[in-house]
Amino acid sequence: MSLNTRAEVLFKTLVQLYIDGGQPVGSRTLARQAGLELSPATIRNVMADLEELGLVESPHTSAGRVPTQLGYRLFVDSLVKVSPLDQKALHMIEDKLTSKHDPQALLASASSLLSEFTHLAGVVTVPKPDHAALRQLEFVRMSKDRILVILVTNEGRVQNQIIGADREYSDSELVEAGNFFNATYGGMSLDDVRHELLTAMERDSRDMHRITQTALEMARQMFQQAEDDAEEELVVSGEANLLEVPEWSDVSKLRDLFSAFKRKRDLLHLLDRSVRTSGIQIFIGDESGYRPLHDCSVISAPYEVDGSVVGTLAVVGPTRMSYERVIPMVDVTARLLSSALRG
Repeated sequence: MSLNTRAEVLFKTLVQLYIDGGQPVGSRTLARQAGLELSPATIRNVMADLEELGLVESPHTSAGRVPTQLGYRLFVDSLVKVSPLDQKALHMIEDKLTSKHDPQALLASASSLLSEFTHLAGVVTVPKPDHAALRQLEFVRMSKDRILVILVTNEGRVQNQIIGADREYSDSELVEAGNFFNATYGGMSLDDVRHELLTAMERDSRDMHRITQTALEMARQMFQQAEDDAEEELVVSGEANLLEVPEWSDVSKLRDLFSAFKRKRDLLHLLDRSVRTSGIQIFIGDESGYRPLHDCSVISAPYEVDGSVVGTLAVVGPTRMSYERVIPMVDVTARLLSSALRG
C-alpha cells in the first residue's frame, strides 16, 4: 500500500503521537505536529481517506483517530526508523550476559534484560533438544543394573538419565562405549543422532562389536527417556509491566494474556515460527493467530549456537509500543545471547 507524501507524513505523525501519548489524535494536534502548511479541512479529508483504506479509525465517539492493526503493519514495514542502541545500553547488556556461564542463567538474564529495557514482557524459549548438537556422552556405573548417562550439548546444557542394564558392566567397558559413541556421533544434531541410532539398531546386531551394541542400546534408552520426559520451556520476565498499560484496564484481557504466559503452548507455537526464519519477526494483533494476543504485538528474533538456530527471544506488549526502540533491543540481545552461548 503506497501513500502520497502528504498522507504519509500525516499518517506517520499520527502513529508516533498515538504511541507516545496513548490518546486519539485530532486534526488540530496533527496540524501543529506534522509541520505541513495544511488547513484543518484538508487534514480531515486526508484522515477520511486513511480511514477508508483501513489504516486509522475513530474509537467510540472520539473526534480523534488511532492506528488500526493494518496501520501499524504499514508503519512498521515502511515508515519506522530504527536507530542503533546507545553504547551505554549495549555495554550493559553485554556485561550482564558475559557474566553468566550456565546456559539456563543466560536465558533467564536475556529475558530479564528485554523486560528491563523495554518495560514490557521479555520471553525466551529454551532450546529444544532436537536443535542442539551432541558434544559428549558419558556412561557411569551406579550399581549392578543401573547406569547414569550424562549428555552434554554444544550450548553447554547437561542432561542426566538413569537407565537399567541387563548385566553388570565394568568401568572400562563404559568408558570404551562412551569413546565409541562420541567418536561416531559427536557434533551431530540430537535429532540426527536419534535417527542414526534407530538405523543402527535395525542392522543385524550379531555383526556388531559388543561395545558398539552396548553404547547404542544405552544411548537409545537415554534418548527415549529424555524424549518422554521433555517439556518445552519458556522463560518469561516482566509480566507485571503489562499491568501499567492504560488500554488494558479491562481485567478480562489481562487475565487471558496472563493465562497465555502460564499455559505457554500458544506462545511456544508462535515463537517456533521465528526459529524457522532469520532476523526480526513482528506479529501485530491478529497476525499471531491467538486470541489472547489480539491486542498485542510480539517482536522476536532467533538466537544461535555454532551457526545453528536453537531458540527464540521476544518482547510482548501492546500494539501501541515504541517499535523503533524495541526492535533494536530484541535484535542486539539475540546476537549477544548467541555470542555468550558460544563462549
